[in-house]
Amino acid sequence: MTKKDIVRTIAEEIDLPQFRTRALVQRTFEALIEVLVRDGRVELRNFGVFQIKQREARLARNPRTGEPVPVEAKNVVTFKPGKEMEERVREFKASGEKPPEAPNDAADPSAATTDPPPPSHPPTHL
Repeated sequence: MTKKDIVRTIAEEIDLPQFRTRALVQRTFEALIEVLVRDGRVELRNFGVFQIKQREARLARNPRTGEPVPVEAKNVVTFKPGKEMEERVREFKASGEKPPEAPNDAADPSAATTDPPPPSHPPTHL
């Protein structure tokens, strides 16, 4: 599912024009990023926790040559699903269904979407 699909689904469910729904969805994502960068953690009850963690420097290997390659330390975003999400995923797995395969957007140029630039207004803090 893409952001465009999310916008379409929400717009239909709450009977709101897609261009307004797109702005709300985009602003929600921006607010999540702002809080994550500012506080290092975003907790959404029953959904999950996004957290910034420091990944230490390490020595990796070039898969083609086998040569050691130094990888610098960096910050990464981790996600731990909430209780409700965990339960629903377990139920899905228990049903024996296979999750649908992700589309290969790189192979399908028509799948590429361009989002309008974000609105220029002061950030809203959660």
